[in-house]
Amino acid sequence: MSGTYKKIVAHKYSKNFREASEIVSTDIVQPGPDQLLIKTRFGGVNASDVNISGGVYFSDGNFPFDLGCESVGEVIAVGPDVTQFQVGDAVASPQMGSAYSEMLCRDVDQFIKIPHCSPEYLSVSVAGLTASIGLYEAGDMGSGETVLITAAAGGVGNWCVQLAKLAGNHVIGTCSTQVKAQELKSLGCDRVVVYSEEALTDVLTAEYPDGINLIFEQVGGETFDTCVDHLATRGRMLICGFISEYMGGTQEITAPRIYHKLLWKSAQIRAFLYKDWPDKIAEHLERLIEQVASGTIKPLLDPTVFEGVDSAADALEYLHSGRNTGKVVVRY
Repeated sequence: MSGTYKKIVAHKYSKNFREASEIVSTDIVQPGPDQLLIKTRFGGVNASDVNISGGVYFSDGNFPFDLGCESVGEVIAVGPDVTQFQVGDAVASPQMGSAYSEMLCRDVDQFIKIPHCSPEYLSVSVAGLTASIGLYEAGDMGSGETVLITAAAGGVGNWCVQLAKLAGNHVIGTCSTQVKAQELKSLGCDRVVVYSEEALTDVLTAEYPDGINLIFEQVGGETFDTCVDHLATRGRMLICGFISEYMGGTQEITAPRIYHKLLWKSAQIRAFLYKDWPDKIAEHLERLIEQVASGTIKPLLDPTVFEGVDSAADALEYLHSGRNTGKVVVRY
């Protein structure tokens, strides 16, 4: 097989993804020993793509480097001695530099076999793992708790809602519109707070006077402050991001130190990135793939169509506009 394919690389650091990125053409190479050549079918768009292009994490400063996170695709060639995969297999790539590349040639241990090449399985890699490892490993989620998910209609948030419900919890979700609220109710959300219409702090004060046992917080800013105020005794708050500060930079505030709010209720704040549980990733992936295959989990996918690497910056800006409902996907 010969020819070229397109991918997106960063040629400098900038949280302006368009400014940091460049579409380049690369020669197709044949897979070597223990390698696969993959045709990408779906690439995942993540809010933290701007943190990666901005050099906040996952980069050693060597340019150019490939942008994008997870993808799913089809095996189109296998290297010598490869027996566990064959041409035509559907695979997921949860590795950096996967989402915005038309092809991938990497070692077999960089791929996971999946039942079908579909965006539902794409959603498992980053969004599903973030939700599952966050709730279960970092959050010690049990059953019969009150669980609050902020940005609940997003790519990670809708997974959190479904996993928390499956575990037997009362789930509260926040979102920006009634359309998103209906989606969350269809996923089993017990109480949806449309923050454009009602204040989260007022709802929690009136309806949950004993506080919230477990909070999965992704927004930051005032939402973070409200969540801290409404933690229950021995409550836990998880932080996997703070999208309100991704584009505008760090917000500086003057306030009493946070231990004044946490100590008196034995409450905890736990920050996490799922990659820091490497011994748990395979176990969670296997379970999440089975849940999607069985229909137990139905990942929420944004219906807006973005085609090819040329649309990646548009897709990311769409996500950061807050208009998406579910996972934003680039199709190839």
